[in-house]
Amino acid sequence: MNRYERRPIAAGEAEIEYLDGEFRILRPGAFVRCAATGVAIRIEDLRYWNVDLQEPYAGPEAKLQKLKPKSQD
Repeated sequence: MNRYERRPIAAGEAEIEYLDGEFRILRPGAFVRCAATGVAIRIEDLRYWNVDLQEPYAGPEAKLQKLKPKSQD
């Protein structure tokens, strides 16, 4: 392998540490799962996460859905 060839990207789920404004990939992979919906999020499309809970979200609606207080019956 020379310096112009790229390594193959792992096809499985990545393990990520979510930081303020960025994230660190701990185990390479192609996607992570949304904590609210369970949908796969490609690493290149990951824009929403919670640093305190260390959870990724598919979009702002999913984040609001996850953080919304549960109603009591």
